[in-house]
Amino acid sequence: MNRRAFLHTALAATAAAQQANEWGTSVLDIHLHPRRDGASSVDHLTGSGVTKAVLLTHLRAQQQAKKEIAAHPSRFAWFAATDPTQPDAVNLLRKAVEEGAIGFGEMKNHVAADSKEMRRIYDLAAELRVPVLIHFQEVEHFAGEGDWNTGYRQFDQLLKAHKKTTFIGHADFFWANISADEPSKIAYPSTKVKPGGLTDRWLADHPNLYADLSANSGFNALTRDPDFTRGFLARHKNKMMFGCDCSCKDGRGTGGSPILPQLKGKCVARSTLQALKDLASPDLFRSIVWDNGTKLLRIKA
Repeated sequence: MNRRAFLHTALAATAAAQQANEWGTSVLDIHLHPRRDGASSVDHLTGSGVTKAVLLTHLRAQQQAKKEIAAHPSRFAWFAATDPTQPDAVNLLRKAVEEGAIGFGEMKNHVAADSKEMRRIYDLAAELRVPVLIHFQEVEHFAGEGDWNTGYRQFDQLLKAHKKTTFIGHADFFWANISADEPSKIAYPSTKVKPGGLTDRWLADHPNLYADLSANSGFNALTRDPDFTRGFLARHKNKMMFGCDCSCKDGRGTGGSPILPQLKGKCVARSTLQALKDLASPDLFRSIVWDNGTKLLRIKA
């Protein structure tokens, strides 16, 4: 090993140890997007105390992600995403996996979750043995935004039809449905959770469904009803995975634009990790922020 390679390895090991010391364990963030301004995503990891992150990368930004991974190979992996309605979507995603992508996502498109275009992606994910991370949203945040991957109320039919596909659920509608009385026009409900919600039931009933705790929606789900959350996390202890989907620049809240007022000026990653720390035992916390994700994504420690 030459001197430059040795120094790179030593610095990476030191950084990883520092992150583990902050939260008491290594942390895998399964939902970080490459910075839109071209800045280094490693700044967010360092600031938030995260060991490694999965860059959810639309194929138009894949060169930026690959450059980031080449510069910090121990800190990043990547998922690939593209518009599933493109005629060559399947070939493009297959090629991305051949080039190192370890999953598909974030799939955030103005289509039905059970559309023929999305079903092609599910079949490809099963064939290549990679997960697919889906953004479920059926409430607009602003006029004209539209809905994303609609039809969540019938998503259990897809879970049954595509048993060999591993799905990771994310976003407003997925997390609002931890409650049986999910309000159809509120993205981030603040009321107490009524037991029996679709997401709670489907995580229990379907081995191929996992949960991404990122973004405003994941934080809101964790904090809206702490008594419910403790039981929910324990019930699905092998299905929960930490992610941030945070837009701040430095892992400390600078330049971020979260929707929830309680996250204003804060890093979503730090806030979510602290909420998990407060709600889960040390063993469960480690499972959620490291063990579950590294096992599912076959990431070596």
